[in-house]
Amino acid sequence: MTPRPTSEAPAAAPRHAGPEDRAARRADLLAAAAGLLLVVAAAAIGTVIERANGSLHVNWPPLYASWFPHVGPGTPAALAVAVLVVGYGPPLAARLPWRGLLLACWAAAMAWTWSLALIDGWQTGIARRLTTEYEYLTVIRRFDDLGPALRGFTGHILNNAPDHWPAHVAGHPPAAVLTFVGLDRIGLGGGAWAGVWCITVGASAAAAVLVALRALTDEPLARRAAPFLVLAPAAVWVGTSADGYFAAVAAWCLALLALAATRRTGGGRRSAPVPAAAALAAGLLLGLTCYLSYGLTLIVLPAAAVLLLARNARPVPLLVAGAATVAVAFTLAGFDWWEGYRLLVERYYQGAAGVRPYAYWVWGNLACAVLITGPATVAGVRRALAAAPAALRRLRPSAGPPPGPAGRLTVLVLAVLLAVLIADLSGMSKAETERIWLPFAWWLLAACALLPGAHRRPWLAAQAVLALLLNHLLYTGW
Repeated sequence: MTPRPTSEAPAAAPRHAGPEDRAARRADLLAAAAGLLLVVAAAAIGTVIERANGSLHVNWPPLYASWFPHVGPGTPAALAVAVLVVGYGPPLAARLPWRGLLLACWAAAMAWTWSLALIDGWQTGIARRLTTEYEYLTVIRRFDDLGPALRGFTGHILNNAPDHWPAHVAGHPPAAVLTFVGLDRIGLGGGAWAGVWCITVGASAAAAVLVALRALTDEPLARRAAPFLVLAPAAVWVGTSADGYFAAVAAWCLALLALAATRRTGGGRRSAPVPAAAALAAGLLLGLTCYLSYGLTLIVLPAAAVLLLARNARPVPLLVAGAATVAVAFTLAGFDWWEGYRLLVERYYQGAAGVRPYAYWVWGNLACAVLITGPATVAGVRRALAAAPAALRRLRPSAGPPPGPAGRLTVLVLAVLLAVLIADLSGMSKAETERIWLPFAWWLLAACALLPGAHRRPWLAAQAVLALLLNHLLYTGW
């Protein structure tokens, strides 16, 4: 079990930076510069390829976006949120009561996401985003009779199938579209309510990551991550895409699993019954995650890291039971997940993926990852990679004490990086990863907690500037 304090540890006495500190900070800056060069290379080479043969199928490589400098009604609010979080975020994150911090983090993340989305205006930025020909809301009426719709779902996946599904419906298991069918059934139909749902739920991922970090590492480290989770460049795509909602479901799955795994039976100061409800809820959300997006089955890798870090397998039976409940329910309703995935792969290569060059996207996707997570995350991930050998060695029971809080965060970040690498190499993530990889982006952002406190505000400012530039200079497709 990993101990954690119930309040923030006292701040260390100020000291002058030594040679090792200065070298680490120079390495952080070099890593961020390398990330910038990767983005520039992806933009330059991608533009050449797109102009030569149009095979990338994006207007502003590596993003699915168009060059469109503009301001909008959300501009003043976005600037205000950025200034307030950069100026007051770190001290508030250190001082607020824990539950107050969770609510404040969620509220601030919503304010940031809403203001960025409203730079494009209410209709363009929110209400119409999920009503285009590719999106879920175009097929709501086809689910009026739910049973036949689910039983026949796989029959409409291929492009040459009769009355085939739009791209996003075909590209996901039916839980994705059923979410919006459910909203419609309770009187919250239409693009506006769909956008509100995705932003409200999607922004809660910031709070979920904090819950998991506190359970797995310690409270001070979680508090240091909070302002970076609020000012995430990924918020540009959380508002408004359904993948922002998927990301939150996956995040709460891992958060509940972390809570379940870090409580144990037995004596001691923190003794408590194993929280069966948290483990079962984590399983249900794991199952839902896999039926929202085929690619999010990779969330099992950070889930395994959670159990490894907690050194506790007790939640596994209830986790599996919860996930199996969702799978059995969809199977009995007539949807075959494996058949759906098989047909999706075929549909994927019937479309743009059939001509999008793997040789570009296998590294161009990583440039997208830099843009959605920002330079501070690149620097934080660099620190995680530098600490990885020592952290991994200390995972062995024979190696003495387990990794400390920073080491445990390092292992979690490594598991997420492995999931991203597999997704990238699979060839099933060619382009549009700025939204597809949102569920992994939140956990990479947590690496910003590894950055030194004295330089936290400049890194936060860099994150905010990146998001503001992206949303003011480009019109994103999602």
